[in-house]
Amino acid sequence: MARVAYNQNDINLIARMMRAEAEGEGQLGMLMVGNVIVNRLKADCLDFEDLRSIDDVIYQVQGNNYSFEAVQKGDLFYNPARGVEKKLAEKVLKFWRQHPAQYALWYFNPYAECPSTWFGQPFTGQYKQHCYYEPQPATCESVYGW
Repeated sequence: MARVAYNQNDINLIARMMRAEAEGEGQLGMLMVGNVIVNRLKADCLDFEDLRSIDDVIYQVQGNNYSFEAVQKGDLFYNPARGVEKKLAEKVLKFWRQHPAQYALWYFNPYAECPSTWFGQPFTGQYKQHCYYEPQPATCESVYGW
């Protein structure tokens, strides 16, 4: 059983975002970015309440900016997904999870050492250039419950 309901459009959208955000980090880096997308859809807490679709997650606006920088700045995001990226996206949608992105709701590339917290949420680990952060269990139990 898949982690979330999805269709071909969702596969393409996640595949494009994974490539745009983490192509330089290889397949594992792209899987971790995809995992954060699925976690945000499943979490229904904090900044991610009321997200009901992959489109909602990818195109979420916080403040005056999209949550994912690649939506507003990324030429790669607007190119068609390739076969390998689609396979990775489907893997994330179906079952894939791994530390440090297993329960992560945030990641970013600080171009320096990873801070110990990100908006008050604890650092869970780093993969190549991206730092991953998961919520405190008391603030977002739903991310840990599945």
